[in-house]
Amino acid sequence: MRFEGIMPPVITPFAPDGALDREGYATVIEQMLDQGVHAVIVGGTTGEVYALSPEERVAQFRHAKEILGGRVPLICGVNDLTTDGACGFAQAAREAGADALLLAAPPYSLPTQAELAEHCLAIDRAAGLPIVLYNYPGRTGVVMERDFLERVGASPNVQCVKESSGDINRIHLLVKEFPGLQLSCGAEDQALEFFAWGATSWVTPMGNFFAAETVALYETAVLQRDFDRAQRLMLALLPLTTVLESGGQLIQCTKLACETLGLPGGPVRRPMGPLDEAAAEALRAVVLEAKKAIGRILAEDEGAEAGPRAASA
Repeated sequence: MRFEGIMPPVITPFAPDGALDREGYATVIEQMLDQGVHAVIVGGTTGEVYALSPEERVAQFRHAKEILGGRVPLICGVNDLTTDGACGFAQAAREAGADALLLAAPPYSLPTQAELAEHCLAIDRAAGLPIVLYNYPGRTGVVMERDFLERVGASPNVQCVKESSGDINRIHLLVKEFPGLQLSCGAEDQALEFFAWGATSWVTPMGNFFAAETVALYETAVLQRDFDRAQRLMLALLPLTTVLESGGQLIQCTKLACETLGLPGGPVRRPMGPLDEAAAEALRAVVLEAKKAIGRILAEDEGAEAGPRAASA
């Protein structure tokens, strides 16, 4: 399977009483599709997977599949504290019609590289679907190191790495030593660096509310290889990515950004809490300014392209 383009990890909108907001969930996914995303991830960190019951997680797999209707691939996060639990989610994802799985290290237990490899290969055997490895040591406490990648890379289903460590040297390692694994950007502020090194996709929470803008950056950098324009777009995004990548409140920021632009978001589930008002107001301002800045760049470029065409006509 080719993992290409913008692949947002969808948020989980909640109603004021904390229940799943099914209509809001569909609204967020539909606007992503309308703006050109290339796949949708369900059951990721941004979706507050840690705060959902097993029944809610499986229901989300099924609901997302219904909404997508085959228009783009569905990638399901199947992480759990135990191997048996993750295998169960992987089988449920397959039954729901998932096209691929997103798989991180199980948090808290801190497995060795050999233990982590066996964990992932057991899930592979349980579901038989393409796998995107999710290296996020800031959340799991474990780095997917060279030994692990060599072990799991023997499986043809292990096809891609979403690199979210923030360590730029990991890009070099993956490109140089594991060219058979597709590279996916998992760091908001490093998208341009990933694309310059050959990443073919970007798993970005900003796709929930900035789908068109992130698609524009992907197309500019990856399809057109226009890094001058891509740099301008990235510079416009950097104030926002800085907020998202700092402070440990990515989920709250993503949901508030959605609401700022008229999309459903709702509260976060405890133990997380809302942003304080000063942080919320600052985020709203950054979101609106970034949207304006990117809109100006895209409009200017379209005008520059139209000018020569009009003159030649």
